[in-house]
Amino acid sequence: MSQQNREQWGTRAGFLLAAIGSAVGLGNIWRFPYVAYDNGGGAFLVPYLVALLTAGIPLLILEYAIGHRYRASPPAAFRRLARPAEPLGWWQVGICVVISVYYAVIVAWAVRYAGFSITQSWGEDTEAFLFGEFLNVADAPGAIGGYNLGVLAPLVAVWIVVLVVLALGVRRGIEWANRIFIPLLAVLFLILVVQALFLNGAEIGLNAFFQPDWSAITDGSVWVAAYGQIFFSLSVGFGIMITYASYLRRKSDLPGSAMVAGFANSSFELLAGIGVFATLGFMAAAQNAPVGEVATSGLGLAFVVFPQIINQIPIAPALFGLLFFVSLVVAGMTSLVSIVEVVISSVRDRIGMGRLPAVLIVGGLLAVVSITVFPTDQGLYLLDAADHFINQYGIALAALVVVVVVAWLLRSLPPLRRHLETYSSLPLRVWWTVALGVITPIVLGWMMWDSLRAEFAQNYEDYPTWFLNSAGWGVAIGVIVIAVLVSLIPWKRRAGDADDSNVTVAAADDSGRGQ
Repeated sequence: MSQQNREQWGTRAGFLLAAIGSAVGLGNIWRFPYVAYDNGGGAFLVPYLVALLTAGIPLLILEYAIGHRYRASPPAAFRRLARPAEPLGWWQVGICVVISVYYAVIVAWAVRYAGFSITQSWGEDTEAFLFGEFLNVADAPGAIGGYNLGVLAPLVAVWIVVLVVLALGVRRGIEWANRIFIPLLAVLFLILVVQALFLNGAEIGLNAFFQPDWSAITDGSVWVAAYGQIFFSLSVGFGIMITYASYLRRKSDLPGSAMVAGFANSSFELLAGIGVFATLGFMAAAQNAPVGEVATSGLGLAFVVFPQIINQIPIAPALFGLLFFVSLVVAGMTSLVSIVEVVISSVRDRIGMGRLPAVLIVGGLLAVVSITVFPTDQGLYLLDAADHFINQYGIALAALVVVVVVAWLLRSLPPLRRHLETYSSLPLRVWWTVALGVITPIVLGWMMWDSLRAEFAQNYEDYPTWFLNSAGWGVAIGVIVIAVLVSLIPWKRRAGDADDSNVTVAAADDSGRGQ
């Protein structure tokens, strides 16, 4: 796919909706509320905002700059930045491959639970239903011993929708899907929040969520949690924003777009926190228990606690359940589309394949792996291990390496900054350079050290060492090894492609003059 023939977004609004759709995912709904509650409540918003301005948005702008300036997917963009940097791009592609195959199955669970919510089919013991009757999870990690047909049908449906959207292209597929999904998500979640606010005990949950513990601000772990939440919720570090920015028109306000996307993502997280904790307050009041005893995050919140709450809601429980789980489906789908697009775009740039065959072959292979591995009695264990290790030692580590390479080894921030400011409504000045060159590497480095220290102190979730070495460390390290090997394969020049050694592409020259 040459730069001259590269697809483009129809409008800036279309790009922004797609960027917001990628950022707003399952973690916004089931991770942020608990992280905020557990790290100072209302006081957490202070380090959270600082993290957004000093790491989240600067990283977002960096990925926009790389994608837009070199007009390519991550491997080709990093190659055009500097040929030795190409493995960074394939590392990000590998991360997207791993995430896509397990992320789809969580969306499929939400599809099924949307149906279950109509009659509360999960019964009274929602935990036993999830792990037993629904997922048929094995007693311990081991060989695959059973296949779950109940997860297969929605998982196939999820992949069909994703591949159809991608096959239609950037403008007619991804852009139009997000034009539908993002307003729909906003409406659904607003209705959900309003319904939650009228539940008995909602004020108890909101007080727990917003009550500031100002002493938490002096706790270093709270700041690490704030930076971690911003980092993992903005879809930075695994090539999505590089890919999406490569489809922008040449005259684009990249810093302004990053600001809009960043604050839109944070606004949704805050809205999710209000909805989730108003609902948890209702449950706490119903059980005459503190909010802390019912508050949780992740899969447990979505598929165990919320079904329990729906069972107890006196008015329109089916509507509440539908709103919640359909919101999960929509948020998950927009993120999944963006993740798979990174892989599709990278393969197209690498071998010149057309969009439709790339979607059918590459996307089809991802779907086959997802459908084969995860609707099994071992699926949850594999998902949990892969998700933990690819997030901690894939996304976070890749972002740290990218920042160090771009800012310190290649010293590419000045030319990228000049490119950004060509059409920017927001002057970056020294803030952007200091944030990426100093603050972000220090924070990500500390996060990595802290995570590794905990990892070696005790096995994650007390899983067997052999299982973590294969499904956890093996996946995270394997992605890096494969990325290096793929980058060693020579590229073939095609008519219309820019010279990969030319780092002063047509988008803007290093002097910062217009295009």
